[in-house]
Amino acid sequence: MNRRDNFYKTLHHETPENLILDLGGNPLSTMEGKSMYRLLDVLGYPEQEKFSVLPFGKTRRLDERILTYFDIDTRSVGEIFVPRKSQKKILSDNSYVDEWGITRVYTGMYWEQTGYPLRDASIDDLRSFAWPDPESIDMSEIQDCARQARTLFKETEYVICAEHPVYGIFELGCWMCGFDDFLVRMAIDPDFVHAFFEIILRYQKTVIEMYYGALGDTVHYTSSGDDFATQASLFMSPDMFTSLIKPYFKERINYTKKFTGAAFLHHSCGSVFPIIGELIDSGVDILNPIQPKANDMEPERLKKYFGEKIVFHGGIDTQDILPYGTKESIDDTVGRTIAIMNKNGGYIFAAAHNIQEDVPPENLVTMFESARKYGKHLPTTNDA
Repeated sequence: MNRRDNFYKTLHHETPENLILDLGGNPLSTMEGKSMYRLLDVLGYPEQEKFSVLPFGKTRRLDERILTYFDIDTRSVGEIFVPRKSQKKILSDNSYVDEWGITRVYTGMYWEQTGYPLRDASIDDLRSFAWPDPESIDMSEIQDCARQARTLFKETEYVICAEHPVYGIFELGCWMCGFDDFLVRMAIDPDFVHAFFEIILRYQKTVIEMYYGALGDTVHYTSSGDDFATQASLFMSPDMFTSLIKPYFKERINYTKKFTGAAFLHHSCGSVFPIIGELIDSGVDILNPIQPKANDMEPERLKKYFGEKIVFHGGIDTQDILPYGTKESIDDTVGRTIAIMNKNGGYIFAAAHNIQEDVPPENLVTMFESARKYGKHLPTTNDA
């Protein structure tokens, strides 16, 4: 049974022969900052490229030697595409205005926001705003991704992810208006929110047709990212999610599936338990990152209530266990998580978000060695 067979058994909630392991197979399971370079050093591999700072939204491709060493099952293609006709401009070596008019400043690890182009805006301002033009995306960039996907599809047995080409509607609202401004609008000015989401959905659908139309069925899953929750609770009530966000989110997923048979992975940090049913109804096939320290996101709870309805991706704590755990505690956490989440399939192994620089490389080695050990399905008489 090859990797793709195991992936499809996982999607169909059957225990795979080998658990699917993901590292860098989508932009939400990769490595941040210099963490990859530190891992290369521990593994004894010389650097083949020097560290460089990538713009916000761009994902660093992990060194193939790392993926081979850990026998990772996934590979990815694609990125967030920046239209040539937009507000993007460089301000300095460490600051720029992005295509949405958001000012971003690099602070040593992340690009932080310092400018919000739609704060205090009206619906009339939305009509006159200089939105990025999706039709001006360079199609050669998309065709490059399609060629990469075709090569991986034909010449390997890896499970291929098409990384999402657009941002999520809720996060864009918070980024462009400011979190405080946009969350208040969701409560008292739904007309503005609907008008904003309609504009963003039109943009998304244009890019979706260009991107997934080129990729088609050469990919096995695709990703999206939109954080609907904090560690303690949702940003909004479940009813507000259903009435304001879900219609646009669901339409994005339905439109994506017109152009590709890929499974749809959605990423939301935090305590999304109250809306998992709505995410499933919207068309989400795989939920990432399963942040186990967030309220109500314990593996046991998730598997009990939704284990037959959705695939879980992630789940190994990046806040405490991976940065500060011992070899024994990491091995124990990996073993327990797999025992719970991989029962009857429906689980893809990964950390509960991108690896940060505070995670010792040795702990990653332990994590993936343990995952391969515990992720092998031992046939029983009931399998015959």
